[in-house]
Amino acid sequence: MSISKIKQTVPKGFDDPIALPRSVDQAKEWQEANRSWWENHPMRYDFTEAVEIREFTADFYREIDQRFFRDMASLWPYKSIPFDNIIDFESLADKDVLEIGVGMGSHAQLIAPRSRSFAGIDLTSYAIKGTTERMQLFALDAPNVRIVRMDAENLEFADSSFDFVWSWGVIHHSADTRRILQEIHRVLRPGGRATTMVYHRNWWNYYIYSGFFGGVMKRHLFKTRSLHEVRQAEIDGAIARFYSISEWEKLVSEFFTVEDVLILGSKTELIPLPGGRLKNAALSCVPDALGRFFTNRCRLGTFLVSTFRK
Repeated sequence: MSISKIKQTVPKGFDDPIALPRSVDQAKEWQEANRSWWENHPMRYDFTEAVEIREFTADFYREIDQRFFRDMASLWPYKSIPFDNIIDFESLADKDVLEIGVGMGSHAQLIAPRSRSFAGIDLTSYAIKGTTERMQLFALDAPNVRIVRMDAENLEFADSSFDFVWSWGVIHHSADTRRILQEIHRVLRPGGRATTMVYHRNWWNYYIYSGFFGGVMKRHLFKTRSLHEVRQAEIDGAIARFYSISEWEKLVSEFFTVEDVLILGSKTELIPLPGGRLKNAALSCVPDALGRFFTNRCRLGTFLVSTFRK
């Protein structure tokens, strides 16, 4: 598959960073564009370098995990298990867990064996195939593990089915993010928690870094005359919402009590140069800890991670 993930057009009506569909027909159109995009551009962490390993083999999954977890370690170092600084794995033993957007199953492989039960869903057939084959390959396809193709805006689970919902970089791409939050609320048990990552919009990563680098240096802004379209052209997914912290907390608070908000980011976001030797040389001069100071402590990063309770 092509490693290029640059969009040519933005679905009609998606005209601001947190736009929601204005009609049922528009929602269907956006969701079909979303499904088609991810079916043809699955999350394999091949943004700049193709995965030259036969699909759905052990080495294929290990390569994807290495790319993913290596990036995460630089963003927010974990102790012993990737994401153990965000997910309390020890607490999952007596919990029924739902993951929204399984991708290639990297999180499913971490969460499923540590949970009482695990359900992983995705909008695309490719993700379901990739995750199902991973679970079989690593002997994790137990009776208490389900990997199902499903639209998170219309969850096919009974009310109060889960204790914990996990979703990393998924729900901001869907046609109606608010609808997904409503569905999460429905399927969570009272007192249940959800942790999600959505894209963060701030003055640096959205307006300066993307606006100047993506818009002026790459000349996208001269073509579109829209900063919103510039940002959409350079990010994955048919649509991608970018929330300020206050916008996200306001939306989530319609359904939940927000317990924690964390901003993470990569130091690559701090250096507005195109990928290549020059940027790599510049990045090598910036210690990871210094990068995290600006992206995480100063909240200039692009990942908005929040935990909320029903």
